[in-house]
Amino acid sequence: MTVTPFKIPNDKSLLKKIRQRVADYEWGEAPQLEAHEDPWTYGTDQAYLKELCAYWLDTYKWDDTVKELNRYQHFTTNVDGIDIHFIREEGSGDNPRHLLMTHGWPGSVYEFIEVIDRLAHPEKYGGKAEDGVSVICPSMPGYGFSGKPKRPIGPTTVAALWDKMMRENLGIDRYVAQGGDWGSVITGMIGLNHGINKGGGCEAIHLNMYGLRGSEQPETEEEQAWATHLTGMMQAEGAYLQIQATKPQTLGYGMMDSPVGICAWIVEKFHGWADNTGADGRRDIEARFTKHQLLSNVMIYLMTRSFNSSIWFYRGFFEELPHIPEGQKVEVPVGIGNFAEPYISFPPRRMMEHSYHVTHWSDYTQVGHFAAMEDGKIFTSEVQSWLKSL
Repeated sequence: MTVTPFKIPNDKSLLKKIRQRVADYEWGEAPQLEAHEDPWTYGTDQAYLKELCAYWLDTYKWDDTVKELNRYQHFTTNVDGIDIHFIREEGSGDNPRHLLMTHGWPGSVYEFIEVIDRLAHPEKYGGKAEDGVSVICPSMPGYGFSGKPKRPIGPTTVAALWDKMMRENLGIDRYVAQGGDWGSVITGMIGLNHGINKGGGCEAIHLNMYGLRGSEQPETEEEQAWATHLTGMMQAEGAYLQIQATKPQTLGYGMMDSPVGICAWIVEKFHGWADNTGADGRRDIEARFTKHQLLSNVMIYLMTRSFNSSIWFYRGFFEELPHIPEGQKVEVPVGIGNFAEPYISFPPRRMMEHSYHVTHWSDYTQVGHFAAMEDGKIFTSEVQSWLKSL
């Protein structure tokens, strides 16, 4: 299969349009809050969003983001009619494993920008060259620099695309896979359907979010408490999921016309799902992310005009309803990075072992949903620990 070098697009006319739309944005009202109230209570804090947009117009440069991305080699290859973009960084050592890493929403391959080199070339960071892995980071279909599917597709389809891409297009017969957010569901499906025990190429998987689920049910008091907490979080945080899973196209019409709207929609998740609570008990988004990082991720959606097609994936998920069937489990070795995920946390280990062959489990009191982007050192150390356990 053909693999073609890819150049990050830098459409100056589109950049100009985006800047003008940001500059022309007409601000509406914001709730008047008391000093002790969290300014993100009703959604994205308007004061912070105005600050971020001022930075966007006065300081941020897409060229700097392109330079960051171009630290690595980019390629495209066609899998079942969809052009898939991916970063590939060959690892140090004599015979490095191949590690397939998958992002989710509202992220992009930019989430991995600081961990790819650490994983591929650990000798640069005080480690050993023989621990390096060759990293492949694809953009999900409908996201970023990949092509757009003709209609919504979900994790089952993408897992099959990834296994086919690795084995047929890239000629990699054996690989390991890692994922968080949607990447955790896709990676779980790879382990379930495309493990070496099923004739696929995947030897092991690592997850940093509770994604693909089986028939496990809470039994102990600890498990019941976890289930109650998860239900509460879905009630508080899940409105975006309901609209993106039912009527994504309707939301897309409004968002595709508003860079500020897309920014607010995405940045609110980085604020709410990261481990960024300060000593005063309040969340501070810039405790984990710089304005440049936040806008770099947002701009990938804008420069590729992919917000609309990215949220199709939620509808695709509910049309496919991927799950681990009763009586089955992911049989390849499974590593769990149990970070301080405030949104969709892992259940207690017994429940995970009902549906997964868990061989590695690490608990963390820091780093949240966007683990690789929040703290590249901690994330890399966790993945390396899992790899060594194999």
